[in-house]
Amino acid sequence: MSEEIINKVAKSALEVFDLEDYFPEEERLPLDISPWLYEGFLLKEKDFREALKNHDWEQYRGKLVALHCSTDAILPAWALMLTSSYLQPYAKMVVQGTLHDLDIAFYQKIMEEIDFSVYTNKPTIIKGCSKKSIPEEAYVMATQKMMLYARSIMFGEACSAVPIFKKKKL
Repeated sequence: MSEEIINKVAKSALEVFDLEDYFPEEERLPLDISPWLYEGFLLKEKDFREALKNHDWEQYRGKLVALHCSTDAILPAWALMLTSSYLQPYAKMVVQGTLHDLDIAFYQKIMEEIDFSVYTNKPTIIKGCSKKSIPEEAYVMATQKMMLYARSIMFGEACSAVPIFKKKKL
């Protein structure tokens, strides 16, 4: 009973696409502007500009930043524009919104850079289990791009994949 165990998945033509391989290596930081507002709600231009001027922007060097206001303050559009102008020389990427919004924007950018043509006419699986918080939107984006090339797309793990797409034979 000493039969060799054969990994059929490794020997198959199945190509695995793992979104976790593209997860940002850079630190992702939220930047909440509410502490720079009077009582967290009211923007006093002079005080706001002074707070921006005195803030340590160096801490955002090379980071991905989600710029937001955690209170229900009604802000003029220029408030976040001005804040982003201070971030621009330091941060690698700035997005208005939450860390989740930042992740979506990051993956949108990445999807434009990936060469999906390497999956042309191949059965493909978009790996589902990950240790990092991949936004569901990234799976949708990957599927849309992959459909242009792959013969078929499945989701999950090779042992329990869910069929998503199969090209029709002409």
